[in-house]
Amino acid sequence: MATLSCHFHPTVYKSSPSTKARPSILCSMQPSQSNVKVIVNGAAKEIGRAAVIAVTKARGMEVAGAVDSYLVGEDIGKVCDMEEPLEIPIINDLTMVLGSISQSKATGVVIDFTDPSTVYDNVKQATAFGMKSVVHVPRIKLDTVAALSGLCEKASTGCLVAPTLSIGSILLQQAAISASFHYNNVEIVESRASPADLPSPNATQIANNLSNLGQIYNRQDISTDVLARGQVLGEDGVRVHSLVLPGLVSSTTVHFSGPGEIYSLKHDITNVQCLMPGLILAIRKVVRLKNLVYGLEKFL
Repeated sequence: MATLSCHFHPTVYKSSPSTKARPSILCSMQPSQSNVKVIVNGAAKEIGRAAVIAVTKARGMEVAGAVDSYLVGEDIGKVCDMEEPLEIPIINDLTMVLGSISQSKATGVVIDFTDPSTVYDNVKQATAFGMKSVVHVPRIKLDTVAALSGLCEKASTGCLVAPTLSIGSILLQQAAISASFHYNNVEIVESRASPADLPSPNATQIANNLSNLGQIYNRQDISTDVLARGQVLGEDGVRVHSLVLPGLVSSTTVHFSGPGEIYSLKHDITNVQCLMPGLILAIRKVVRLKNLVYGLEKFL
């Protein structure tokens, strides 16, 4: 959101000696000081570029910094193909950006799209400058999350670690948990365009959630070693099958079965835009936190 700033300047017209000075008004749109200043770390990535556009359009927040090791020096607005440049260059130095933003005394949030090897140091730096963090990093380890939790608790600083930012994916997980109490057989089938990270973090999280409920699934073949039956995640018989073909959308389906019926839950992701509503929600929530919260589902 921007505020309208107006300045009064006297204007003198010299065509007549009797002409008096008349005030003119010059107005310009300036960012509101109350806006949340958002730094996107991993700004050159596809998800980073989408985040820049989403934050620019959202009320009450603005992009204040772009960090990445690619396209350094390029205006992030141009990188995102926006109509107007944002006059914010991509910088490969998070500390420099944090230091610049901290001088404004405004509320700051760092969105971290980097990787597990750097996320702890990134959040530590943000915390040192009094800024909150939203972390969406694939394959982040639980011991890293535990270390971050201790760091945030000691500093009384908020951090939201979100394995997924897709609201649809979270709703599917919640529905799967509800269904698991009524069915004894469950299998997860996912499709992806590339073979990276399989089973996917999304399928793994669903399997882990179901395995923590004390249920035993697929008793009739829980111990089979037939490879075509998919991979068993956990000790409770939840099987995951991954289909990989170029051109496929990212899709996750959870199949439950009981006597005389099949119950299926499906969620498709067509592009990275589906993560943006969850990201904006995460930014709005993290500014009020004074500790670490794991999972965007805590706010749905």
